Amino acid sequence: MHTLMIICAGLVLFAILAFAGRLAPAFRPHYFIVFAVLWLFASCINLWVGVVHAGYSFMYELPFFLIVFLVPVIIAYLVKKKYL
Repeated sequence: MHTLMIICAGLVLFAILAFAGRLAPAFRPHYFIVFAVLWLFASCINLWVGVVHAGYSFMYELPFFLIVFLVPVIIAYLVKKKYL
């Protein structure tokens, strides 16, 4: 359930940045890159919390990190390519 909530948070972040890109045309070419970098940072923090505070091993958390990072980035890329 936590993974799904984090993925949804990534999609909300993308929606906010895409909307900002629509409002500020100068930002439009860069919002996907900004999203990917911000989401990588947030995903790394999520990984760190899972390892340090929840007590999971790094190798246990790694697949979840990849899912949490890649699913929103791939969806964002496909949406950007199709609609924006």
